[in-house]
Amino acid sequence: MEKLSLSEKHVLVVGAGLSGVSAAKFLCSQHAVVSLYDDKPAALLSDSAKALLKQGVAFLTGAGADGSGIDLTPFSLVVASPGVSLKSPLLQKAASLGLPIIGELELAYLFSKGKFIAITGTNGKTTTTTLTAEIFRAAGKKMLLGGNIGLPLAEQIALADEDTVIVAEVSSFQLETVEAFHPVAAAVLNITPDHLDRHGDMAGYTAAKSNVFAQQEKADYTVLNYDDENTRALAKKTNGQVVFFSRKETLAQGVYVEQGEIVIAWQGEKISVLPCGEIYIKGNHNLENALAAVALSWFQGIAAAVIADTLRNFRGVVHRLEFVAEVNGVQYINDSKGTNVDSTIKALETYPDHIIWIAGGRNKGASFDPLIPLVRERVTAVVALGESADLIKEVSVKAGIPSEKIYTAKDLPDVVAHCHRIALPGDVVLLSPACASWDMFRSYEERGDIFKNLVHTLE
Repeated sequence: MEKLSLSEKHVLVVGAGLSGVSAAKFLCSQHAVVSLYDDKPAALLSDSAKALLKQGVAFLTGAGADGSGIDLTPFSLVVASPGVSLKSPLLQKAASLGLPIIGELELAYLFSKGKFIAITGTNGKTTTTTLTAEIFRAAGKKMLLGGNIGLPLAEQIALADEDTVIVAEVSSFQLETVEAFHPVAAAVLNITPDHLDRHGDMAGYTAAKSNVFAQQEKADYTVLNYDDENTRALAKKTNGQVVFFSRKETLAQGVYVEQGEIVIAWQGEKISVLPCGEIYIKGNHNLENALAAVALSWFQGIAAAVIADTLRNFRGVVHRLEFVAEVNGVQYINDSKGTNVDSTIKALETYPDHIIWIAGGRNKGASFDPLIPLVRERVTAVVALGESADLIKEVSVKAGIPSEKIYTAKDLPDVVAHCHRIALPGDVVLLSPACASWDMFRSYEERGDIFKNLVHTLE
């Protein structure tokens, strides 16, 4: 697809969420004839979606409708939101007619002048992406941050010129619909079971993640976690220069920890970045995030001193092991972004004991059993919530938590009130659900914000 070729072309945008609305706005700016489909009735769409009517966007909406009855013959392109499965009846129909189906990420890439740095993985994406962006900002580079974090890229690409670095968090959902997407540096942080309800199995999930480097060439860099077996194996599939990072192993080449320091070894050169103890954000998972950010930035020419200063000062991201408050000697921690089992494992590893664990929500197809050893070792009480409450209770029983220490809450106010009743000085109340939020909330951000507001009422 060439630039400006969208003019007067009929384009169907599927999904009226943040990504779909941004795509529709951009398409209108390119003088495309835009239609927007969503299974919600128009009255229930967001104000930003409704505002598209004034830009001439046609709405094709209907409560509960799957869109399969839409006449697709006028359209030459379909832009699918990441939340819409390629197996949906509407997108299956579009595919059967040979219509090209892309996502907002691909759309932004096709019309951007800047160079992309893309970060994916099951966990750590947001922290690593934000940290990498901060390093580039500290180095004085012109930079945009977006993708699966913050503003969709389609809303920002008009600001990018040839000197702009676009640091993008990209999800497996977004990567399902890329074809030309070609980042100069791409990182896969880890691959553990997640979104199996969408991708079918680990092979499908891994294949989607691998699309982040599918178009890379020899001059590009592919940053991979050496300590994660699934991720390490991807080295054989990329055409880019592989840069491993490791928290556990001394590497012949790459970014790793040696005698308590982050070091970079490459082509006979060895550079010390900083002692690990000076990194502001704590925990082994954050050390891994930092190693990936070091690799992504140093191999794009950022000085080690700038990287080190940023690592000393970067405060982390909201909803990921975010300290909320200490009330009567009890710490309240918001890890609402812990939407899968592996993410919650990392959260539980951060606190040695006396954890009151809040968990539950919509399960994405993974077993909770890997949580058992840490729940047994570190958790003193469990508060279960949402669709997966019974599964959380089952895994807690397997871990040996007494039944009287397992509570089922009806909503978040009930959760916080119960934790406040039972918590003792020295306890850590940890919201790390191991589940998606969609059973009770619009997003993990909404879940985390409500939790924080409720905790602040205790002070």
